[in-house]
Amino acid sequence: MSDQNPGQPSGQEPFGQQPYGAPPPPPSYGGGQEQPAGQQPYQAQTPYQQPYAQQQPYGGQYGGGYPMAPKTNTLAIVSIIASVLNFFLIPVLGSIVGVITGHMSLRQIRNTGEGGAGLAKAGLIVGYIGLALLVLAIIAIVVFAVSVPWEDVSTTY
Repeated sequence: MSDQNPGQPSGQEPFGQQPYGAPPPPPSYGGGQEQPAGQQPYQAQTPYQQPYAQQQPYGGQYGGGYPMAPKTNTLAIVSIIASVLNFFLIPVLGSIVGVITGHMSLRQIRNTGEGGAGLAKAGLIVGYIGLALLVLAIIAIVVFAVSVPWEDVSTTY
């Protein structure tokens, strides 16, 4: 038989023993061995020392993250809704309400810093387009009424 210990699987050395020709294990730290010149001895960190700054949890503190968007002006919302409804439900009144509330909301937004300037401008633009289409429709009706020859209805055949 070979020089292996009985009960050990083939190719494994007994626990704690190095095989023949293996390099010696590295020295353990803190064993009182001298350090090479110019190197500081290793000092274990105690659990009370923090080697690095404390990392913030994901998202920062409660309530952190992105800044909140400014509140949207209510009149700006009314302006865009009224101007769009001009084309579907309230033909003339929708444009007038959209233009008036659009101007009022732009003034409020400028004074208070609220959000919704884009909605107010869109309400103004759509409201003015609705009024322009109304004016063009009235002009077209007048031109058509003037240009059509009116015949006497009392003509007999």
